[in-house]
Amino acid sequence: MGRTDRASRVIAAPPETVYGALLDRESLEVWLPPDGMRGRVERWDPRPGGGFRMVLTYLDPADSPGKTSDATDVVDVGFAALVPPERVVQRAMFQADDPSYAGTMTMTWHLAATSEGTEVTVTATDVPPGIDQAVHEAGISSSLDNLASYVEAVD
Repeated sequence: MGRTDRASRVIAAPPETVYGALLDRESLEVWLPPDGMRGRVERWDPRPGGGFRMVLTYLDPADSPGKTSDATDVVDVGFAALVPPERVVQRAMFQADDPSYAGTMTMTWHLAATSEGTEVTVTATDVPPGIDQAVHEAGISSSLDNLASYVEAVD
């Protein structure tokens, strides 16, 4: 493993608002699934050492077969570090029979105040080799776009 994927964008909301959306179950279900997917949180424990399980369902599985089943990706996420309102570090493991998706990927969400709001940079390290880099970075960017739309509407 060892691959790093990254995406970032500026969101027109303060870091506290963005951080809150990273740690709110209902918010995550709305903004985290990238385009072409919907998500459902099955377990929720928002504290260091806690985490969540998300079931991501492809709206059209013919175009993007899932890692867990033909239509789904199931990911168990642990919160490794929570530093309000600056950083959320997650450890993600996909449920999959294919060994190319095995391992623990670390997702670090870094929030930095800017004159326009908050620059959010997501860095994924130890990305499993079965995840295509371009598709993964596009998915992270899509989630960031969704996060921006979500928090900018409520802020």
